[in-house]
Amino acid sequence: MSTKPSKKLETFPNPRPGRDYKITFNCPEFTCLCPKTGQPDFATMIISYTPSEVCVELKSLKLYLWSFRDEGCFHEDVCNQILDDLVALVAPKQMTVTGDFLVRGGIHTVVEVSHTAPD
Repeated sequence: MSTKPSKKLETFPNPRPGRDYKITFNCPEFTCLCPKTGQPDFATMIISYTPSEVCVELKSLKLYLWSFRDEGCFHEDVCNQILDDLVALVAPKQMTVTGDFLVRGGIHTVVEVSHTAPD
């Protein structure tokens, strides 16, 4: 059983590929580092998608999100990176990643990025 962060994401076959349905992950313990100060940034990451052929395996997602803990990332970049990595992994019909970051310097930041597969 791995207890270390990892960039390795895994999948499993979509159990209902003939039906469109939505999966939402609410990850309230996301952390990364401010690239300017090195101080921790805390966020709730919400990942919502309509799967195609495969789904994201949860343990690998947990370890993947954990891997950002010691990385300096701008809020905008980390949300886009998570979306890019997950879209490359599962080729969803639609996916949105929302980073709801805690207040820092009096500013509350929410970053939402989306992908829709071409028809």
